[in-house]
Amino acid sequence: MTSRNPQSAEARRQLIEHISNEAVFHGDFTLTSGKKASYYVDLRKVSLDHRVAPLIGQVMIDLIAEVPDVVAVGGMTMGADPIATAVLHQGAARGLAYDAFVVRKEPKDHGRGKQVEGPDVAGKRVIVLEDTSTTGGSPLKAIEALRAVGAEIAAVAVVVDRDTGAREVIEAAGVPYLAAIGLKDLGLS
Repeated sequence: MTSRNPQSAEARRQLIEHISNEAVFHGDFTLTSGKKASYYVDLRKVSLDHRVAPLIGQVMIDLIAEVPDVVAVGGMTMGADPIATAVLHQGAARGLAYDAFVVRKEPKDHGRGKQVEGPDVAGKRVIVLEDTSTTGGSPLKAIEALRAVGAEIAAVAVVVDRDTGAREVIEAAGVPYLAAIGLKDLGLS
């Protein structure tokens, strides 16, 4: 993702710096896919940080700006929750009307039994968010739950793409895939 706006470019630069310095851990890790990795990107270390959450919101709004008629953003709880909230707040600060939603792993077994929480998204265009993308499994689960309630999936947008096949899986499902930051940006490729 490149930006013509100097403010946007600066927000992205600062976000990459925070992620590189505070959310990339080196060692032996097992990923969601079961594969081994020599580094782990723990975006919650920064997505829940008061300094970084606004940057995430700004960068993600810039990333999704060209996707028309989107009314809400969100994804699988827990990773997508702070990303969606950051987009909601930074969008409001820019005069944009992005609502946020949360997709539970399973429908609630009490109350209204909902799996998708937040505003009604039936018949509306939404973007599925993810913090760090590895296999594409989480966005696909969110897409399935959202389609079940009648939402139209405009795209999947991730903060950090690990370049481990998620893009191909999401695009094979017929959904555009957008990534704000790649491994090369973090010096990991």
